[in-house]
Amino acid sequence: MKIAILAPPWVAVPPVGYGGTEAVLDGLARGLSRAGHDVLLYTTGDSACPVPKAWVFEQAAGVGIGGAVTELRHVIHAYEAVRGYDIVHDHTLVGPVYAERFPGLPVVTTNHGPFDGDLRDYYRAISDRVPVIAISHHQASTAREVPVAGVIHHGIDVDKFTLGSGSGGYALFLGRMSPDKGVHTAIRVAREAGVPLKIAAKLREQPEHQYFEEQVRPLLGGDIEFIGEVSGARKHELLGDALCLLNPMAWPEPFGMVMIEALASGTPVVATPRGAAPEIVDDGVTGHLRVGEEALAVALQRVGAIDRAACRKAAESRFSLEQMVAGHVALFERVIGGEVAGDSFQDLDEATAA
Repeated sequence: MKIAILAPPWVAVPPVGYGGTEAVLDGLARGLSRAGHDVLLYTTGDSACPVPKAWVFEQAAGVGIGGAVTELRHVIHAYEAVRGYDIVHDHTLVGPVYAERFPGLPVVTTNHGPFDGDLRDYYRAISDRVPVIAISHHQASTAREVPVAGVIHHGIDVDKFTLGSGSGGYALFLGRMSPDKGVHTAIRVAREAGVPLKIAAKLREQPEHQYFEEQVRPLLGGDIEFIGEVSGARKHELLGDALCLLNPMAWPEPFGMVMIEALASGTPVVATPRGAAPEIVDDGVTGHLRVGEEALAVALQRVGAIDRAACRKAAESRFSLEQMVAGHVALFERVIGGEVAGDSFQDLDEATAA
């Protein structure tokens, strides 16, 4: 197939630092190309993903910097570039609306966020023209009147991660400096459990700085260390050496890339059972899912009994790049063949695993 992937213009693909959606798109583009498909990634000029690319902006606009006009210009040029493609996988917000101008062009989109608030009205409005992919069963269960064309879990290139020993003796928080991510909770849980904690978190925007100064910095010290944002080899090293990933989410996160990256490193996950966490972590096998700080602390003390090889195996069998690619190809073929409308739901993770 000739497949065009339309990335948002805010962050390069792959991201230099934090950027979950862009990391997924990098893997998906590479995986589809590796599987023999003709892939075009419409992104920004500073993107390093090794597939054919096109762009109008030489540099990524930056999160929270550009506005609707920036994305609209990006989308206008993108749809000119993808004429003649078999299908467009659009990850912008403006694009699926603009796609109305191209009635003969199959377009699908993935919702990377929650199905609530303004986004519910948005996806309800576009879903009769553009099939919507969910990234977890929990996320799909919240869609209500928004038809979901399929659930496809994110995947990663597991071979890029080394099975770690956990010899560092610390728990790791990895993600974004936000109360939704539960950084302050992770600190309290680690202290109660008597386990050192390393915090590797994105800290760039004003709300992140405010949360850090008010709720996180006062708790630092001793065995609690903030090391800043990490990526690449440093991130892989931290994951592999960690006793566990400590992920006490305070909101129903639609997926959670950091959890499958931990599993690929052989690192168990201790998390709250919110959002997609129960779809990723097998309680007692690849980590522990607990409610409340006391229960999380007890789980953290017991995480050494988890088989790290089982964590790695779960990543290989359920969250590989190949699994994610197969799910998308199956959906793309159904859309191109006219077999899928927004309400013809299929669990594409299970379908491709069969």
